[in-house]
Amino acid sequence: MKSVDDLGDLRGKRVLIRCDFNVPLDGQTITDDGRIKAALPTLTKLLSGGAKVVVMAHLGRPKGEANPKYSLAPVAKRLGELLGAEVKLATDVVGESAQATVAALADGEIALLENVRYEPAEESKVDAEREELAAKYAALGDVFVSDGFGVVHRKQASVYDVAKLLPNGAGYLVAKEVEVLKRLTEHPASPYVVVLGGAKVADKLAVIDNLLKVADTLIIGGGMAYTFLKAKGYEVGISLLDPEKIDVCAGYLEQAAAAGKKILLPVDTRVVAELDFGNRTSSEVTIVPSDQIPADQEGADIGPKTEALFAEAILGASTIFWNGPMGVAEIPALASGTEAVAKALASSSGFSVVGGGDSAAAVRNLGFADEAFGHISTGGGASLEYLEGKVLPGIAVLEEGN
Repeated sequence: MKSVDDLGDLRGKRVLIRCDFNVPLDGQTITDDGRIKAALPTLTKLLSGGAKVVVMAHLGRPKGEANPKYSLAPVAKRLGELLGAEVKLATDVVGESAQATVAALADGEIALLENVRYEPAEESKVDAEREELAAKYAALGDVFVSDGFGVVHRKQASVYDVAKLLPNGAGYLVAKEVEVLKRLTEHPASPYVVVLGGAKVADKLAVIDNLLKVADTLIIGGGMAYTFLKAKGYEVGISLLDPEKIDVCAGYLEQAAAAGKKILLPVDTRVVAELDFGNRTSSEVTIVPSDQIPADQEGADIGPKTEALFAEAILGASTIFWNGPMGVAEIPALASGTEAVAKALASSSGFSVVGGGDSAAAVRNLGFADEAFGHISTGGGASLEYLEGKVLPGIAVLEEGN
């Protein structure tokens, strides 16, 4: 896989670059610009080298239609502030505005095309439809750089098909993500601790299956923990539960024990009767042993004894990967477990990786600096699929070369 540094002198050339600018918005205000900042090293390299930079990105799910709600205008504004340069925003993706905007670029200038998901063919399952759109993208560039790690697990026109049409290379962000993930799967320093949270156990089963081969300890928190607790025969009340996966979870517990691996589950739990996501509040929070969750209550966060147990395992590790909050972290009263895990990772002397998505948002919302961790991934879904052992189309096409 070539990198952007292997593409030669790009001065005067149109560099088409796929970034991941799918940032959270509150109206027109970006609430977390981490993904934009992550693209700066590659963009700065290209601009300082005199390239004409043409950025492709998406925001939300406009479902193939132009929708002002999903415009990249706030992204163009913030990117311009961070670069200290004007970012010209085309009002369409491959139409007259895009073509004119790109044609007007001088060396060392940057343009952002409108949301690629305004184009229905971008996410089409029909190869010919994506390829037709990719040809229009390719007409706007001389070389292609892939730097949107959050979408490399998608076979989409701006990620996969366009790479087949132009000389290509990985941006610094994608190259770094792949380097880190290889370190986690091929030669992790032991003890290797994996912390998994989030709502649905089904989303993480393939990851558990693959990581049980290389990790020494799996820590399970969040909503997915209750299916494991049920597999141990515990009462879980009205907690999130995947009844069809109880036997699978029981099998993993047996498999880990037989292999001399540990699966750590919550020993105490913060429970509530009701959650109010709209107002970010809940009914009264109480702490109970994990085998004594009342029938009319649901687990919403790990308890203090579990925080200490998980932190001890994390602080004793040489390699740590974390994906998924430990509770309903968007409600302040139920963010303690997630904060405890983040604090342990930040204090660890081992190589710590925060696996994107909700985990990355949580550590920033809790006030932790990115530099406190070995690496914060920009792609939760892509990271998990890589750790499952899946082929990521956006990486595979770069490895084929062009």
